[in-house]
Amino acid sequence: MSLWTAADAAAATRGRAQGDWVARGVSIDTRTIQPGDLFVALQAARDGHDFVAQALEKGAAAALVSRIPEGVSPSAPLLIVDDVLSGLEALGRAGRARVTGRVLAITGSVGKTSTKDMAVAALSAQGRVHAAEASLNNHWGVPLTLARMPAHTDYAVLEIGMNHPGEIEPLARMARPHVAMITTVAAVHLEAFDDVAGIAREKAAIFAGLEPMGAAILPEDLDVTPILREGADQVGAIVLGFGEAGAARPLKVSVDGDGTHLTARILGDTVQADLASAGEHFAMNAVGVLAALQKLGADLKASARGLGRWRPYQGRGAVEHVGGITLLDDSYNANPTSLAAGLATMERLGPGRRVVILGDMLELGPDEIQLHRQIADWPVMQDVALVHACGPRMRHMFDALPANKQGIWAETADTLCARAGELARDGDIVFVKGSKFSRVASVVDALRKSGQTPTPERGEE
Repeated sequence: MSLWTAADAAAATRGRAQGDWVARGVSIDTRTIQPGDLFVALQAARDGHDFVAQALEKGAAAALVSRIPEGVSPSAPLLIVDDVLSGLEALGRAGRARVTGRVLAITGSVGKTSTKDMAVAALSAQGRVHAAEASLNNHWGVPLTLARMPAHTDYAVLEIGMNHPGEIEPLARMARPHVAMITTVAAVHLEAFDDVAGIAREKAAIFAGLEPMGAAILPEDLDVTPILREGADQVGAIVLGFGEAGAARPLKVSVDGDGTHLTARILGDTVQADLASAGEHFAMNAVGVLAALQKLGADLKASARGLGRWRPYQGRGAVEHVGGITLLDDSYNANPTSLAAGLATMERLGPGRRVVILGDMLELGPDEIQLHRQIADWPVMQDVALVHACGPRMRHMFDALPANKQGIWAETADTLCARAGELARDGDIVFVKGSKFSRVASVVDALRKSGQTPTPERGEE
């Protein structure tokens, strides 16, 4: 399948194409590049121009560059532009412009990727679906996703993220969604914002990219919901709230070891859906997805059935059995909102002693110590029997726990990995959560490998 011809790519980027090549895909990584891909020589931690020769050796159709790299033939198949990132953005805008299908864009402080994947699963039997891979949601991930989008796409599902003010609107304008959804707004990235209201205003900027008569799907039950509604109203969007008080709302949610079972009311229609992962927060996001897909023009009942095909990525709330323990792996990332949701899910996983393993939460701003310390006082922690933790921030939470709940504290996750056999015993329900850079995900791997579930010894490292 042809994705980009040399002539089309040159016209889209206003670049100069060498050779009459045809690209079947777009790649930024020589480790995963496939024959026929257009290699984009982005400059990030390293300059992608240093890898152009390798990409061509691996069968790349051509490379998008701002100069002919050293060691590459002047006659090599290239697309030469003034700036590689700007060239990728132009390619993304052109990819979006040629698609006549419907586009959904999703943002939010928590749950962007899982919600995006729910939407893809729900649409999978209703047409040709194109979506962002993994968490490609930043200033190069969004244009890359658009540049990879086939012209015959029926439905596109995009994820838009941010770390600082001003990032979402240009990406939303590039994506030009027909429907834009905000999963929730929470105290995330507070190092870059004054307060949660500032985060809400940034999230609401996604509505600035909506196509005319586009729909804004937003959480109805938040303190900052009026800010989100204001952002939608400013662009004349059709607004649909989801939540307990929303036009799209859950009627019944039950969670068990097999997953989450949902009955929902979506603009007057009642549907049922079964999710393969446990968690009431997943159910609420599913309600938002169903509302968004109805506004996108998809069949509501088919979407509800399709949700049963969704499976969370590793580290994003999957439940598995490891030896004699039940493991709730939510280790991909963390903030107070997602941590509270994960702890609530753990309570629903049947009988068994509750053991929690926590790593530091990052990017919480000047109140990060207090936010960690407060975890020990959360009501949901009362039913937790034992807590292990790693990192200097989580030390404040650990020290505030009653002595009988204190398991092992360690400076780094490596120490917990080395003592994996001491962390849980047969019959335990174990929940693991922490920010990516805490490396607490490595503790999950260590638990899987240990195969040992003896009674833990309390203490600290």
